[in-house]
Amino acid sequence: MMVASRTAGSGPHAGQRLASAGPSVGHARLVMVMLHGRGAGPEDMLGLHDHLALPDVAALAPAAAGNSWWPDSFLAPLGANEPGLSSGLSVITALLDDLERAGIVPERTVLAGFSQGACLALEATARLARPFRAVAALSGGLVGTGDADGPPRPDLYGRSDKRFDYNGSLADVPVLIGCHERDPHIPIARVRRSAEVLAGMGAMVDTLVIPGAGHGVVAEEAAWLRGQLNAA
Repeated sequence: MMVASRTAGSGPHAGQRLASAGPSVGHARLVMVMLHGRGAGPEDMLGLHDHLALPDVAALAPAAAGNSWWPDSFLAPLGANEPGLSSGLSVITALLDDLERAGIVPERTVLAGFSQGACLALEATARLARPFRAVAALSGGLVGTGDADGPPRPDLYGRSDKRFDYNGSLADVPVLIGCHERDPHIPIARVRRSAEVLAGMGAMVDTLVIPGAGHGVVAEEAAWLRGQLNAA
């Protein structure tokens, strides 16, 4: 399969750069779809791919328009982050569909993202409900399917809650949700709720709460991801 140099899908994130690393998709044992955070770019995620040092794993990293998948916090009302959220989901769906047409089934596909990209990866996982090889959300949580009634909550950084109405099964899909204990962008309350929702869909969820304050990828997260890729 020749990998396109631009993203498909719809909305502002379609037609953006699609970076790659590792072997060609046709010669890869597994393919990682890697989603960058706000203000970053594909190369940031490809650096993690290089760090994992698995020469038979390919990586595809789409770029978000303006280096951001959506403008507000992932905790904001859904409408505040459109059309970015829907466009990002469409880019991932189109990329996964292209991979499947090329013979790379979901069982050979890994979704991984950092920060805003981690939120997008989890949301795509829940909405698409495909039997992925693994999913790694490095500092992230589910975005949600709708705005819930209720007042702003201190444990959600002054935001109201969301609804998480997903259909489908994630039976036996390994999922990592990692986050610092005092992350300035990702509240632990949403991390734990995301883990509950995904486990309810059948996923095998590992939650890694890193002590202290911070917002970055840690060695334990990279080790989990390497272990899942080696076990495939």
